[in-house]
Amino acid sequence: MGAWDLLLAGLVILLGLCGILLPGVPGSWLVWAGVLWWALKDPRPLAWVVFVGATAVLLLSRAVRWALPSRRRRRDEAMRRLTAYGGAGAVLGFLLLPVLGAVPGFLGGIYLAERLRLGRHGEAMASLRTALRTGGADVLVELFACLLITGAWLGAVLAG
Repeated sequence: MGAWDLLLAGLVILLGLCGILLPGVPGSWLVWAGVLWWALKDPRPLAWVVFVGATAVLLLSRAVRWALPSRRRRRDEAMRRLTAYGGAGAVLGFLLLPVLGAVPGFLGGIYLAERLRLGRHGEAMASLRTALRTGGADVLVELFACLLITGAWLGAVLAG
């Protein structure tokens, strides 16, 4: 696989990760498409193992999202800000504590945003719970699944 193909597949995966945080962009499907493109171009069996694993993780994340109680997502400016802080926290947590750090990073990012806005711990925690009930848990599940896929893809690329 050429360097340009690898770079383009990585950019599609990165666009998918950013797309999870943006409304109307099919982020998880872009991550899956980037891994598929890489698997089609790379002849090694490891590429297909990562692709099959990515497919299984995405299907599992869809099942978990469907099992969560359905709540109407509000897409106002406050929710976009919370999603941005949560996403940045998840990526930072994923890099600092691989794989498991994404969940506390996401929660910590939303908490930080609300603590800065409201100023008190109790109010920030109440707002964090409300944000998770109104669609934040869906974003967390999808983002965590795509970060797992991205980590597996990056590990396979660096391994070979």
